[in-house]
Amino acid sequence: MTTEDFMQSVAGNATPPAALPPIQQSLWWAIKGNWSRAHTLVQGIPEETGSWVHANLHREEGDLANAQYWYARANRHMPANAIEEERETILAAVLAEG
Repeated sequence: MTTEDFMQSVAGNATPPAALPPIQQSLWWAIKGNWSRAHTLVQGIPEETGSWVHANLHREEGDLANAQYWYARANRHMPANAIEEERETILAAVLAEG
């Protein structure tokens, strides 16, 4: 799936495609604006990329101490760019992973 395909899915559907892996579903809901659903999904993803998504969500929430914890688990630093810009970077990385 390309980034364009993913974003068209977000814009054109009420729910994510069933075939999306949980990390992609979490990003789908985050981009769609459903923080709670995105957070629930990402809590079960232990790898670094899941922690990166988790960090981004807590940054959006404004819980920066919790975000810092998750950035550390992802071996990353909290960026200064906009949350949406970071999310685009995360999405590109997740889609490249497959």
